[in-house]
Order: sequence, then structure tokens, then C-alpha cells
Amino acid sequence: MEFGCASEVNTIKRLLLKHPSEAFINNEHIDAQWMDLNYLGPPDYNRAVSEFEGFVELLERHVPEIHYLPRHEQTGLDSIYVHDPVIMTSEGAVLCNMWKEQRRGEPVALQEFLAGLGIPILGSITGDGYLEGGDVVLFDKNTLAVAEGYRTNQEGIQQFQNLTKEFLTDFQVVPLPHWQGPDDVLHLMSIISPVDHDLCVVYSRLMSVPFREWLVSRGIKLVEVPDTEFETMGCNVLAISPRRCIMLAGNPRTRQLLENEGVEVMEYEGADISKKGAGGPTCLTRPLWRIE
Repeated sequence: MEFGCASEVNTIKRLLLKHPSEAFINNEHIDAQWMDLNYLGPPDYNRAVSEFEGFVELLERHVPEIHYLPRHEQTGLDSIYVHDPVIMTSEGAVLCNMWKEQRRGEPVALQEFLAGLGIPILGSITGDGYLEGGDVVLFDKNTLAVAEGYRTNQEGIQQFQNLTKEFLTDFQVVPLPHWQGPDDVLHLMSIISPVDHDLCVVYSRLMSVPFREWLVSRGIKLVEVPDTEFETMGCNVLAISPRRCIMLAGNPRTRQLLENEGVEVMEYEGADISKKGAGGPTCLTRPLWRIE
């Protein structure tokens, strides 16, 4: 099987991206959308393309197969963040239902594309259920944590559990705080990024006590992101294999803490593809196949 993910840290063999030329399109397209999407500022198209190509260059050193999602009329700027509209499990894909109205077309755009790659669709979150990929963290083939917050609700979680109950038997539901309100981007993966089976980068100040204790009970060591590096997405780290990761440049203290744990860290510049839209390296990528 050339698909499936049983954790967030196994070696990536197959990966999905969306190039800024297909998501941002041009500066006019950006100007028409960025404020409505609550970006911190308008990305510059040419800088975004340059940053993205630098990011891809890092990925191509380690990931043998990279696919690019094409432009779709029902998607906008946020579709560059391909992690959110679909969840890859060990048995196939679950299409999400996005809380942000402007992103509702993204799962539709993905469905046909994934089928063309030979990836089975287990089902979709529908109706009043909302679920986003950034709120789901896989720890092993049977265990995951899913956040309940503004982007993912109880109905969405229940539908997801029904679709995966045959193999995901340990569901940890994690409540998220209000933080800066529903218009802000706060996913579960805003506050935790696994970098190995026994090592996670976390921002404990926004983490529930039961969830943090559950992590510790599993023998997971927690690398604490400093307060000064939370807003610059020091907690958003993409593991491309155990203890080898990519993170956004500008978080030197978090990088040093990871390197102290024997983690190989690579950095990319992402002012226009990451910071302005609050989407780090995990958000920009959707691993389709990870192997032990």
C-alpha cells in the first residue's frame, strides 16, 4: 500500500503540497481575499513563490514523491494549507468539513485528486459536524488526539470516530481554550508537534492538564516552546522522519532545545507563506504515506 499514516513522525514517502501559483494565483487575487480571511497582512506573490520553492527544496532532499494539488474554482488563499481539509489514517483518507466558510470547497477539490492517486476515501464529515486536520494528532495506528474547539466540534468528532472505529480505538478528546476567539487560528497542532514517538514540541500554557498528563504517562518528553516563540510558530514543526524536522526560521531557542535532544533541524523562510496566514510547515503539507 502506497498510502496511509499511522503517526505524525514516521518517514514521509509521499506528500501533498499546493503551490502559491495555484492558491494565491497573483497579487490581485491576494488583495481581494486576505482581509476577509483574517491574514496578518497581504502576502507578496513573488516572495511567496520564492519562499515556497525554498521550502520544497528542503522537502525534496528527503521525500521521494511529492504531488501538487491543482487550482480549483471553489478554493482560495487558504488552500495552500493542505493539511487541514483531509486526515490521512492508516486505512485511507477522511475528508473534513471546514469551519471557515471560505474553505468549504477544499475537501471537494481534494476528493477527486486523491482518488486519482489510488487513495481510498473512508468518508466525509458532513452537516453540522466540523473537523479540521490541524486538530488531529496521530500517535500510532490505534491512538490519536482530537481537539474540540472553534474549528472542530463534538458532532464532527463523533462522525470521525464512527468512520474510524474499526482501527482507531483510543480517542483522546482535548478541549481547546478560547485564546483569542473564533477568528484566530488555534488548532491542536498549534500547541503540539510530535518529532519522535517519545518527543513532542509543546506550548503547555494553552494545553489542558489531563492531555499534558496523558502525554507524560505515555513516556513522551516535552520540549517547551518559549513564550517569545509561540507567536512565530515555534510549536509548528514538521517531522519528516523521527528526529528530523523542518521548522520556520526565527525560533532559535526552540531550535536549540530540539538539537539538545538530538534532533536534526532544517529551517525555511516563511514570512509570506506562513506567518501572514498563520500556517507553518505542518499546515503547508499533507503526508499521504508514512512508513516505519
